[in-house]
Amino acid sequence: MAAAGGNVIEWYDFYIFGSLATILSVKFFEKSHPVAALLSTIALFTAGFLVRPIGAFVFGWLGDRVGRKYTFIMTLVGMALGTGAIGLIPTFEQIGLSAAIILFCLRMLQGLCLGGSYGGAITYVAEHVSDERRGYYTGWLQTSPTLGIVLSLIVIIATRSYFGEAVFNAWAWRIPFLFSFLLVLVTLYMRSNFEESPVYAEIKAKGITSKNPWRDAFLNPQNLKYVVIATIVVLGEGVVWYSSQFWALFYLQTVSKVDTLTSSFIVGIGLVIGTPSLVLFGWLSDIIGRKPVILGGFLLAALTYYPLYSWLGSVTQPGAVNMPIAVLIVAILVCYVGMVYGPIGAFLAEFFPGRIRYTAVSMPYMIGNGWGGGLVPFITTAAYQSTGSLAYALIYPIAVPAVCLVLSLFLMPETRKMSIWAHEG
Repeated sequence: MAAAGGNVIEWYDFYIFGSLATILSVKFFEKSHPVAALLSTIALFTAGFLVRPIGAFVFGWLGDRVGRKYTFIMTLVGMALGTGAIGLIPTFEQIGLSAAIILFCLRMLQGLCLGGSYGGAITYVAEHVSDERRGYYTGWLQTSPTLGIVLSLIVIIATRSYFGEAVFNAWAWRIPFLFSFLLVLVTLYMRSNFEESPVYAEIKAKGITSKNPWRDAFLNPQNLKYVVIATIVVLGEGVVWYSSQFWALFYLQTVSKVDTLTSSFIVGIGLVIGTPSLVLFGWLSDIIGRKPVILGGFLLAALTYYPLYSWLGSVTQPGAVNMPIAVLIVAILVCYVGMVYGPIGAFLAEFFPGRIRYTAVSMPYMIGNGWGGGLVPFITTAAYQSTGSLAYALIYPIAVPAVCLVLSLFLMPETRKMSIWAHEG
């Protein structure tokens, strides 16, 4: 619960930025100023995603050298402070270009901390549970990004509804960011009694911790092969994750032109309904294996994205929004996330040896999810705006899972029966 709760807060921090991107662009960037306009594009769309592998690189090394517990807490505090600070920055009108630069730097800090947190959370939980139920328990942890988005939508809806549109746009938009300061105190309290992972404690006691996790993970030919295979699997998973739930919000707002409040309700309720599928498919992967569940998700996503998004568009026409059907479609999309994302934590933890697990798990995840998945909103929205065609917008979300499905069919091993405890003995 402490691991998942902390992750919810970190994802809340990361996505509150995206959910309020339209307001941030007005408050912190002057479009007529060339440098500010460039920073706006980078900061609001990609910086936080592209820097995540660097966070994985740095914090992964710390996690394997110093321990899971302290690195885990460090990333949480850095993320929350970075997010809370966004609520304190003066606007472009008040301090000019400095506002854009400060916001850009804080977005980079968010990306760095998130890059290091996931590998820590998965490694920490995976190293505490039995081999037979690892998919189930890490499946609970996998709900945290989805719940982080839900929490961000709830806070935005509540603040906007309480203060009204005018006050929210004037100054109350800062409240969701400042809320992060309160959340970090809650999680620090939850995590204050954390003990070091038993697997890492055993490795440390035996004196077999890696002296250079980077070299062992990326320069050892055998481990490098594992990293490449894991990256391919995570790339497909990342694109399905963002295409199914994050782009659904973009799609409703930019293509169907549904207002912010209604689109937030549709996606928020759909996420809540679909989130238990992450635990369900994590549990199922304990029974039938990680590979068939994940590859099944790739297949369904590649085959049904176009008809599902076409259907979503038809039931969210201006003035004629069919809320129940729209929620159902989003819930179906989130079930695809459950299939690919529910078992992936267990797969990654089982795939790599304990002495380099934090580093080796973090890097493929952040390249696949941070780069492959994180670019989905940018690529799909740009493709739609330049062509006006849903088919063109969905080329990337359909092609990537399809290619990863074929490659994973031949390259991805089944890890369900690999014992991480036996490996460390």
